[in-house]
Amino acid sequence: MEKELFDFVAERADVLATADTSKQETKDAALAWKSAVEGADDEAVEAATAAFIDFLEGRPNTVDGVIAFAQGPAVELFGKEAADQILAEQTARKERGEKYCDCAACTAAVELLSKFGRI
Repeated sequence: MEKELFDFVAERADVLATADTSKQETKDAALAWKSAVEGADDEAVEAATAAFIDFLEGRPNTVDGVIAFAQGPAVELFGKEAADQILAEQTARKERGEKYCDCAACTAAVELLSKFGRI
């Protein structure tokens, strides 16, 4: 794998491994990728990256999913005012044609999936 592509994946894996918005299984997958590629040959890096990308496929939340969250569970979790703010922001993003959640974890996952032609 070319260094530029490797660095691109590594930067996003770091985000996914540490973001508050990452689910634990996503953090674990990012850490597993980092562990698998450390000192590995190119073939092992390619295989680990393919497995990581496979894992990420279908995981980023959609704007519609975030809107549904804002209209339901977010009210109880964050209060009506915060939920309304999330709803307004995500509705505006949807109107601009945005498709995916803009949190750090979803953004990193979307960037990776896009880079590998999976989204």
